[in-house]
Amino acid sequence: MKTFIISMLAGAMSLAAAQALAADKVTLQLKWVAQSQFAGYFVAKDKGFYEEEGLDVEIKPGGPDIAPEQVIAGGGADVIVTWMAAALSAREKGVPVVNIAQPYKKAGMQLVCPKDGPIKTEADFKGHTLGVWFFGNEYPFYAWMNKLGLPTEGGPNGVTVLKQSFDVQPLIQKQADCISVMTYNEYWQLIDAGYKPEDLIVFNYSAMGNDLLEDGLYALETKLKDPAFEDKMVRFVRASMKGWNYAVQNSDEAAEIVMDNGGQDENHQKRMMGEVAKLIDNGDGKLNEAAYDRTAKALLDQKIISKEPSGAWTSAITDKAIK
Repeated sequence: MKTFIISMLAGAMSLAAAQALAADKVTLQLKWVAQSQFAGYFVAKDKGFYEEEGLDVEIKPGGPDIAPEQVIAGGGADVIVTWMAAALSAREKGVPVVNIAQPYKKAGMQLVCPKDGPIKTEADFKGHTLGVWFFGNEYPFYAWMNKLGLPTEGGPNGVTVLKQSFDVQPLIQKQADCISVMTYNEYWQLIDAGYKPEDLIVFNYSAMGNDLLEDGLYALETKLKDPAFEDKMVRFVRASMKGWNYAVQNSDEAAEIVMDNGGQDENHQKRMMGEVAKLIDNGDGKLNEAAYDRTAKALLDQKIISKEPSGAWTSAITDKAIK
């Protein structure tokens, strides 16, 4: 009997080893550091959703010096999380990235100003300093200023753009009259710094109809021509959206999983996950064409791209993933 049990255990271990060897490897490059902004991917890995699809997924955190488009162009990732504006800009420059899924249906970007400051409405922007991050995050801001007809080189008839640090210090230290924040991150840093919601004037990009697509999944067009790679991406997207749906329905647990993968400040991650859940919508991963058209038009209008993009997104992956 003992020999039989040992034999069974050895067989099970051999099967597990074989399955591990057979799993298709996928490297995912995040846009930023490990936080609840990316909870769906960490949940999918932790809960075994990727494993169920025969995938061995490595999740690489981002940072201020990491551009996902450059990483995938250099072969350092199979799929990346980035904003559509940055992806379209990179595509025109020769990096053939294609949107294969769009977990985020709404944008989280906002501009906030202290209520006791000089800015109350968009009409007050002239002659003032507004902060925004760069590395591809500035495109929605510039599209908005272009829509308002405001030059961004400074002067009394335009705005001065502060290349903002990835925190809220420019507002606290009064380096800018308004700064950019995400609904799920820096906004709450301001609250933690002592500001009350009633102390702030908030310009929400989505509410104003100025939102451009954020946090989509992108792969290289050249690799998608390979049926085996396309199938791998179908499985990856299906498992990722399962992870996102689980994260939305179990936000505190999702935040704890993020903490286990390098997230900082559990309370902040839980609050972030609650706000991110509002942006995921129905969690099917399908791209909204109207939002894509708005994003492309905004980039064309401000000459960030010079021609109408073609082939920059596909529904093939999400259609197959949903089936």
